Amino acid sequence: MEITLKLFASLSDYLPATARRTNALSLDVADGCSVASVIDSWALPPRLVHLVLVNGEFIPPHLRAERCLAPGDALAIWPPIAGG
Repeated sequence: MEITLKLFASLSDYLPATARRTNALSLDVADGCSVASVIDSWALPPRLVHLVLVNGEFIPPHLRAERCLAPGDALAIWPPIAGG
């Protein structure tokens, strides 16, 4: 199934160069894939995975392994950001 992965701020460095302009990449993932499995498959450092949203809904750390993605979902991830 196809989802959209969006990585923001310093996490955009993990995207292919062609996706960095938009911070987004279409991904083909297995049916029933969890938020945590996408995070793991991209080798995102756990300390940098702070704010995680699926279609604008916050997914707290303790639910990321349980929250399965559906076709067309947008998974957006931000690192911790200091300041204002």
